[in-house]
Amino acid sequence: MFTGIVEELGVVKAMEKTLAGARLTILASRVLGDIQAGASISVSGVCLTVVQFSEREFSVEVSPETLKVTSLGGLAPGAPVNLERAMKLSERIGGHLVAGHVDGIGTIRQRRQEGNGIVLTIEASPEVLRYCVPKGSITLDGVSMTINELDDRSVSVMVIPHTAKETTLGLKQPGDPVNLETDLIGKYVERLLQDRSVLPSKPAPVIDAEYLKKRGLI
Repeated sequence: MFTGIVEELGVVKAMEKTLAGARLTILASRVLGDIQAGASISVSGVCLTVVQFSEREFSVEVSPETLKVTSLGGLAPGAPVNLERAMKLSERIGGHLVAGHVDGIGTIRQRRQEGNGIVLTIEASPEVLRYCVPKGSITLDGVSMTINELDDRSVSVMVIPHTAKETTLGLKQPGDPVNLETDLIGKYVERLLQDRSVLPSKPAPVIDAEYLKKRGLI
């Protein structure tokens, strides 16, 4: 689990195709402080497992499915990536709860300057947009953002100068892909409502003297 607060911009050193998908090696420093083999790390919004590391880099395995449903398959040496280690329960959640399971790939449709910030408009699929609400949370390449505007084809977010500088969002241009993950809460609520709709309804208990006696209330 992550918070959507990027710790560091890493740089792709190598992207090697393997029989199991691909091995991605990333140059980094800050996130390597307490890293270990088997640890989870978010790479531009995708939860991956560290398989090897040294003082200046780490490697993760990327499955064929992940390459298919995220933007990681398009990475090349020199590309920047957003990095975040798995959250600790003792830390503040500066963004929102992020699973690192990408819901879909969006496309930057517009980038415009607004004051000292950047407004990005991202086209997304109906399957992603159904879980979006105005002023709700969405993760863009692992960055926790607030939805400013929403319509039936896209969402818009405001990227403040700090976020533009410290993450890949400041580099995004129209046509660029972006990994999208919507808020977990909406998904759970929808599933609970679906389960409730298919379960047979139970008749309300008859509260009489016998009912109260069985429960020691009289």
